[in-house]
This record gives sequence, C-alpha cells and structure tokens, in this order.
Amino acid sequence: MKRSKINTIIKECEDWVASMGFQLPPWAHWSLEQWQTNLDNGINADEIFNNMLGWDVTDFNKENYDYFGLTLFTIRNGSLQFDKKSYAEKIMIVSEGQLNPMHFHWYKMEDIINRGGGKFIIEIYGSGPDGELSQDTISVKIDGIRRTYKAGSCIVLEPGESICIEQGLYHRFFAEGGTVLAGEVSMVNDDKTDNCFLEPLARYADIEEDEPPYRLLCGDYRKFLRYTN
Repeated sequence: MKRSKINTIIKECEDWVASMGFQLPPWAHWSLEQWQTNLDNGINADEIFNNMLGWDVTDFNKENYDYFGLTLFTIRNGSLQFDKKSYAEKIMIVSEGQLNPMHFHWYKMEDIINRGGGKFIIEIYGSGPDGELSQDTISVKIDGIRRTYKAGSCIVLEPGESICIEQGLYHRFFAEGGTVLAGEVSMVNDDKTDNCFLEPLARYADIEEDEPPYRLLCGDYRKFLRYTN
C-alpha cells in the first residue's frame, strides 16, 4: 500500500470514529513529531511499542484495500512475553463492500461487538484437523446465549449485539447498511503467530513510502522513532 493511501484512510477513520461518539486515547492522534518530542521528554511507551498498540491498516498485500482490507486500532493488549496483562481490546472500522480473510485463532478467544453503524455480518465454519473448513454444525454464544448454526451460516449482529469466537472457529465479517464500528474484547492478541488463514496471506501490508506518515502504524514505531528503552 502507498503511505498516502494509508494516511487518507486514517484521516477518514479518525473523523468517523469521533462522529460515532467513540474516543480513542490521546496518543492515537499524535503526529510523528509529537511522538518524538514526548519520547525525548522521557515518556515510557514500552507497552504501546512491545504489544503493538495503535493504528493498523492492511490490504493483506492484495493491493485492493477498498475491496479486501481492514482498519483497526488496538487500544490495549497484553503480552505473554513482556507483561502479565492477559486481555486485549481493539476497534475495527468495517466498510460496506469490503471483505477480509476467513481465519481462526489458535490461542485467542474473543468477543466481537457491533458498537454502532450498519449490520455486522459474521460468516462462521468449524475447522478440521488439517485446517480445512468443517461442515459440522457449530455452537456459539450470542450475547451469552448459546445457539446452534449450520456451517457457513452468516450471523447478523445489530448494533449492541456480540458473538463469542472460540479457538478454532473460522470466521470472516462484513458490513451491510453502512460502515460498522466493531469492537473486540479478547485474550492477548498476537497477530504474528496466532492467525490461521484459510488462504495463506500476509497479515501486514508492504508499504510504499510516497509521503511522510500522518499517524504511525503499530509496526512503524521503531522504524521512525529514536527510542532507547
């Protein structure tokens, strides 16, 4: 992806998330220069850097973000390596007409919540022993109520509704009737090792630096900042 495209996406997402009444932490809006000034003045951002908090814009290297991509912001996250925090929270901005990969998690269990906007549609399958889609029926909890679905069912979440995604449950999601602000509350999030994509994909986009970053992505910190901790 071009950095200019990422910058435009984040600017639009900042405005839209604010219009939904959802507030991100102050550092979500720091420029590169503000980050460096605050680091030079002694702030300790180890948790942000080590646990990859912040903006995350990806096209999964398919080079067609508007059709296949996702923007996320990780608000809090633990790390089995660096600290004892065992939970994570993020938001996802899911645009109508935009797809993302079918995948499951080996370790993480997560609740995904429609926090506002359009209808949030989640397609689910079980997984087989070799990582294939299973055609078995699936039992999942919707807002604490356990329900049974056929493989390949598309579950519609209205604003305020949520689904618990257990380990090994294939899922992908999309929006209908407008952009969705999706929340995620989960166990520790590790996008480097804990995703199993049905179709092998790159989790993070390769970036063409055609202009300076408007906001740093979660993978940008050590690339752009002088940080000695």
